[in-house]
Amino acid sequence: MNTLDIETGADTLCADGGPRAFLRDHGLPELALDDDELTGLQQLREALRAAFLAHTEGSPLPTPAARTLNRLLAEAPLVLAVAEDGHPALRPADGLRGTAHLTAHIAAAMATAVADGTWTRLKACEAHDCRWAFYDRSPAARGRWCTMAVCGSRAKMRTYRAKRV
Repeated sequence: MNTLDIETGADTLCADGGPRAFLRDHGLPELALDDDELTGLQQLREALRAAFLAHTEGSPLPTPAARTLNRLLAEAPLVLAVAEDGHPALRPADGLRGTAHLTAHIAAAMATAVADGTWTRLKACEAHDCRWAFYDRSPAARGRWCTMAVCGSRAKMRTYRAKRV
């Protein structure tokens, strides 16, 4: 999610070695990605951002984002496997490559987040020039900004100034 800086337009997925660095930094297997798959990763990122923003706003996921997310997830099947310790876990189905393989890893994490009740705490910053993904640790799960020190303060200052005019 946080591979695009909305304010500057810098997309680390498009930088030389960007996808490789992202995968390495997150402990994921290296994937060969062509231009179409890079587009798929960007679509996945933006559909997840829309889902997280819906969590922030308490609104339904927009239909285009839901369609994109459903299409990408359908192309990334999971299987239930039992680890050596006997615990079951979701993992990407054999034979997946590129974007589908990464999407399957994300789908497994999504399923875990739904199961443990943390899915709706995954949010996108409400600031239009940010939209950074964050985990809402607030007691009532009503967080709206990635950080109160920056985005929250800016929003509150804009509201304050608007009332004074």
